[in-house]
Amino acid sequence: MFRIGVMVESFRAGLRGGVEAAAELGADGIQFYATTGETHFSRLRGRALKEFRAQLNDHGLRVAAVCGDFGGHGFQSEAGNRQRIEDSKRVLQLARELDCDVVTTHIGVIPSSPDHPRYAVLARACAELGEAAHSLGGVFAIETGPEPARVLRDFLDRLELEGGIGVNFDPANLVMVCRENIPEAVRLLARYIVHTHAKDGINLQPVDAELLYGAFAGEGTLKPWEYIRETPLGEGNVPFPAYLTALRETGFRGSLTIEREVGEDPRGDIAKAIRYLRACKADCPIWT
Repeated sequence: MFRIGVMVESFRAGLRGGVEAAAELGADGIQFYATTGETHFSRLRGRALKEFRAQLNDHGLRVAAVCGDFGGHGFQSEAGNRQRIEDSKRVLQLARELDCDVVTTHIGVIPSSPDHPRYAVLARACAELGEAAHSLGGVFAIETGPEPARVLRDFLDRLELEGGIGVNFDPANLVMVCRENIPEAVRLLARYIVHTHAKDGINLQPVDAELLYGAFAGEGTLKPWEYIRETPLGEGNVPFPAYLTALRETGFRGSLTIEREVGEDPRGDIAKAIRYLRACKADCPIWT
């Protein structure tokens, strides 16, 4: 059966408070950012790492995935990629020290054409990080969102790696930005999916992904909330029963990690999300 995880930062209660809340709500595991705050890869080492592992063990939690997202434009800029790649390798190493084999991140917007100059820049960065992950027994997982599933699948196929590269499937991103058919997107990306986000949302009007993600990086004048809206699970356009059934049918056996980036009552929304996922499980015989 699928395991249910929670993004620690979604609780907005600090590391200890987030871990405790995840355990209290009955989650199986957590995901956390290794690029900021007290869990930054440069700080979570030695005694701090030992104490974190002990806290997880005390609460019966595992690390489902580590988030290695450094923000900005991901790996779109050749000039800044060397440092980001080296830092990402340290995140991969941290994940393995926590007995976790998945590091997720946004890499930037993949152009639809392989002839676009940025395509090769992204490919070189992902190939190097995929190889580094594979050498550690892990996976560098690209989060879905800016581009349609088929563009991402073709990009991954072109890397021609034997392992180490995968997908963090976020259905809300695909619904909000690309208006994707989620079960079909799962089938397209099935061989690469190693981790998923349980998140929901709606698209309010068509939006250019380049401009939207530029706005997230602090550029331009586009206002994201006029185009997309994250919602509590079950209140958006992600068809969760069909989505989960498609995951099961394609062989996925990993974690559904709840991510709640907005809202005034994150704990309440996460508790509701856990109940919702369990209700979906009860309604889907294919899960058994």
